[in-house]
Amino acid sequence: MTHNDMTKNRFLAGPILPPLLQFAFPLMLSQLLQALYGGVDLMVVGQYASTASVSAVATGSQIMQALTVLVTGLTMGVTVLVGKAVGAGDRDAAGRVVAGQLRLFALLAAALTAGMLAFAPVIVQWMNVPAEAVPETLRYVRICSAGILFITAYNGISGVFRGLGNSRSPFLFVLIACLVNVVLDLVFVGALRMNASGAALATVIAQGSSVLFSLGYMRLHPLPFSVRGHGRDVPRAVSRILRLGTPIALQDFLTTISFLIITSIVNTLGLVASAGLGVSEKLFVFLSIVPMSFMSALSTFVAQNMGAGQPLRARKALFSAIKVSLCFGAAIFSLTFWGGGLLASLFSRDAEVIEAAALYMRGSGAEHLLNAFVYCMLGYFNGREHTPFVMAQGLFAAFLVRIPLSYFLSRLPGAGMLTISMAIPATALVSLVLCTGYLLILRRRAGDSEA
Repeated sequence: MTHNDMTKNRFLAGPILPPLLQFAFPLMLSQLLQALYGGVDLMVVGQYASTASVSAVATGSQIMQALTVLVTGLTMGVTVLVGKAVGAGDRDAAGRVVAGQLRLFALLAAALTAGMLAFAPVIVQWMNVPAEAVPETLRYVRICSAGILFITAYNGISGVFRGLGNSRSPFLFVLIACLVNVVLDLVFVGALRMNASGAALATVIAQGSSVLFSLGYMRLHPLPFSVRGHGRDVPRAVSRILRLGTPIALQDFLTTISFLIITSIVNTLGLVASAGLGVSEKLFVFLSIVPMSFMSALSTFVAQNMGAGQPLRARKALFSAIKVSLCFGAAIFSLTFWGGGLLASLFSRDAEVIEAAALYMRGSGAEHLLNAFVYCMLGYFNGREHTPFVMAQGLFAAFLVRIPLSYFLSRLPGAGMLTISMAIPATALVSLVLCTGYLLILRRRAGDSEA
């Protein structure tokens, strides 16, 4: 069996940018659909419900995102391990990883569901949700928690396909979810006036539909390796997934927690500020699609080339991705600096909320330039299995820069959304310095054959 028998892509030979773009483009479409998937909830609620409902969905979705990144972080471990096995042409190794993933993710889904249903009131209280939005936020979180099994299943299946070099199938899965979610949002929120609860119910049903579709797809298009017959090797596979994925999951989770803490800080400024921040954070997901997609694409591309013993090709892919991401970053910076109000108007009809979101995006817009570098470097480090550094830099930036600086700025006399938002590009700059330094260390380290 050759490498290309299993990968069926051009990751390991020939020009670098064309196959990287070919793989990244479906990821960008998936990211766009996932952003729409969550953004439609806020958009429809903003058009048909009250500001309290907007605040509830904005805060509640951030809480659920904190759980989702735990799953996606572990999934990245699966993607990298499968990608490395693909690069080495080892079918058995890929099968063992997926078998371990099945057991690990089933336990994870059960634990997260039970924990969220039990502690939802405490979490909502900790978030300093404005009193008017507390009941709806609690209902939103509880309903969405019932769909954690679907979140886990979808991300697990998609992670395996990405490790194989197939980004089209995950795009199909999220397309199904997005279409179902849009229709049900309009029915539950627009027609039936179920407010935040309707948005949550639409989300759960859409997630379930996507998982059912993906399972049917896998029956028609089986994986190129067997998941059965690895019973004795499952504990070791779980250990490998945890070793590689836990730093990513922990970093992503705690970074999301840091944003929840910032949300809690901003929530003390009132309902308008709470809704404005929620709109800004939702738009960030849309506006960061390109570097986030390259982060995922590089993780697979680099993992496969490292598995094939081609570290120089992996490093060249990093710089190719940065060039493309930086072009988009410059355009997004201009859009957020000058057109934040127009973007915010897509999610709210409240003039005060629109103004608050526009001010926040103007102050934080420079992060799109900096993240063009940072996200690509993180994808490169993930693919090379340097996930402990990814975790360390993320936690340093979040808890020693973003949170303290946000709190300090919020306490200044007359502080508002523009002032607080300045902590975001400052944090991105710190991450860029750390990532650049680590990349130089890898290249200059004596005896580092991979650098």
